[in-house]
Amino acid sequence: MKLKSPYLVKPHSTVRVTRLPAGDTGSFKTEESAAPVLVKHRSQLNSLQEVLYASQQKALLIVLQGMDTAGKDGTIRHIFSGINPQGCDVTAFKVPTPLEARHDFLWRAHSAVPPKGMIGIFNRSHYEDVLSPRVHKLISGKTVRKRLDDINGFEEMLTDNGVVILKFFLHISHQEQTSRLKSRIDTPDKHWKLSEADFHERKFWVGYEEAYNDILSSTSRKHAPWFVIPSNHKWYRNVAISQILVDVMQGLKLKYPPSTFDPSHIKL
Repeated sequence: MKLKSPYLVKPHSTVRVTRLPAGDTGSFKTEESAAPVLVKHRSQLNSLQEVLYASQQKALLIVLQGMDTAGKDGTIRHIFSGINPQGCDVTAFKVPTPLEARHDFLWRAHSAVPPKGMIGIFNRSHYEDVLSPRVHKLISGKTVRKRLDDINGFEEMLTDNGVVILKFFLHISHQEQTSRLKSRIDTPDKHWKLSEADFHERKFWVGYEEAYNDILSSTSRKHAPWFVIPSNHKWYRNVAISQILVDVMQGLKLKYPPSTFDPSHIKL
């Protein structure tokens, strides 16, 4: 899978998210100038998803990670609003249930991997099991390393079986998170989005940055690349991610399957 993006994390490179731009807008100066491009991308994704669904040769797994308020829900809503819901599943990964906790940490992720012909979106993902437990010192450094190795093996196995994996870290600054939380506090209709955990976890911002540095450096591979997407500007986040999705899906060069029925003799 050949990829060209300024936001691609090259395999085996060392990542420091604090050194990467969160407010970049690429070649766009304003949201208005980017809006027609997003509309075009949505139309392209709609067509590409239909071929993916019809051919049933590949599955597409999209992983979305980021700090609280980074915009995972908004990304899903704004980019995938035009595709056929029958061909797309979204799975949200929260605190493991008692049943999930009794299984290996990849069990719940594996069961949600999309079958061929489908797009699967992970809103948070199997990477949660090397984030919060690490930051809060619930698992050892040795366990973190082992889990990252297990994830690399897991993702390689999926790609060997026709799953195309694209992983996006939605990169926002601490200042931008402050602004978004304040907006939610000031807007009663957004209070449902707030939780005590949002404010508690802010105290561990640096710890999460260090954890993401390790994740991005250790698990961006040719078969399952990470992209660090500047996400301070929501509109640019959407354009940047949708462009990558269009490029990758076009690169698959999928075609409609041959017809199993000849309608030429049918008279209505």
